[in-house]
Amino acid sequence: MKQQLPGVDAKLQKIADSNMDEAPARRRAREAFKDIQLNIDHILFKTPCDGLKMKESYEVNSRGIEIFCKSWLPEASKPKATVFFCHGYGDTCTFFFEGIARKIALAGYGVFAMDYPGFGLSQGLHGYIPSFDGLVDNVIEHYSKIKENPEFHSLRTFIFGQSMGGAVALKMHLKQPKAWDGAVLVAPMCKIADDMVPSKLVTQMLIAMANVFPKRKLVPQKDLAEAAFRELKKKEQTAYNVIAYKDKPRLWTALEMLRTTQEIDDRLEEVSLPILILHGENDTVTDPSVSKALFEKAKSSDKTLKLYKDAYHSLLEGEPDELINQVFGDIISWLDDHSSKRT
Repeated sequence: MKQQLPGVDAKLQKIADSNMDEAPARRRAREAFKDIQLNIDHILFKTPCDGLKMKESYEVNSRGIEIFCKSWLPEASKPKATVFFCHGYGDTCTFFFEGIARKIALAGYGVFAMDYPGFGLSQGLHGYIPSFDGLVDNVIEHYSKIKENPEFHSLRTFIFGQSMGGAVALKMHLKQPKAWDGAVLVAPMCKIADDMVPSKLVTQMLIAMANVFPKRKLVPQKDLAEAAFRELKKKEQTAYNVIAYKDKPRLWTALEMLRTTQEIDDRLEEVSLPILILHGENDTVTDPSVSKALFEKAKSSDKTLKLYKDAYHSLLEGEPDELINQVFGDIISWLDDHSSKRT
C-alpha cells in the first residue's frame, strides 16, 4: 500500500497510487499534483518566478524516445551563462529542481533540464536503465542541440549534476573532454556508499539474475529519503513527488549504476574541466570520501571541494534552510567567477 498523502482527497490519492511504469500515467499524476507541489511549505517552492521565462516541451530524439524538457531564462537580460541539469536516480526535473532552477535563473543564468528516458515525464519503463552509456548519449544529444542555438552559442556552458546526475555529468565530460566549461557536482555518485551496496555474494547472485530478469524490481535497498534528508519535515514532503521512482531498483538498472561508478572511480584522474564538488560529511548514500578522491586525483587545475559538516545527501532539498542558502551561495558565486563571456 502506498503512503496516504496529507491534504489529498481520495481521487488524487488514487492517481498517486496508480501504476507509474509508463509515461502517460506519470504525466497524468504530475498534472494532477502540479499545483499542490508548488504550494508545499519548503524553501525551494517559495522561490518566486517573477522575471523568468519558463518553457516546458516534449521532443522526440534520434532514438525515437519522447523526452520531457524544461527551461528557465531571465526575462530582462541575456543569461550570464547556461547551466544544464542532470537529475538523480529515480528523480525528475519537475519537483524540487523547479525551485533550484528558479534560484539559479534569478541569479542571471539560463537553466535547462530534462528527464532521462524511463524517469519523470520522459518515455520509457519507469526506473529502467538498459544502458548507462545510452542514457548519457541521450543527454549529450539533447543538450548539444540547445548549445548550438545562436541565442546561447557565445555563452559559457556548465553541467550541474546531482547524485547519480553527478555520474552522468562526469561521463558526459569523459566522452567529450572539451565540450563543457565546468561542472557543479552536488553529492556526486562516483561510488555508492559501502553500506548501500549489497554484499559481494548478493551482488554475484544479482548479476546472474539480471541477465534473466533485467526489469525485475528485486535489489534490496535502504530507504533513500530516510538516508538522504536530515530534516524530518522536508523528508516527509518528498512523498508529494508522486512521479519519483520509489520501488526497489530494477536488476539491470542496479547493475548499470554499479558498473558506472566502478568505471568513474577508475578514471578520476582523467577529469580535466573546472569543477566545484559539494558534499555533506554525513552522506550515507554517496560516499564523501570519493568526492575527496575526485578532488585530489582530477587533473583539473581549477577545482574546489566544499564539505558541509553534519549535512546528509540532499544538500539543496533536505537540510536546514540556512545550510540550503549557504550551498546556493557557494554554487552561484562559483558560477559567477567562471561565467565571463568566451573571448
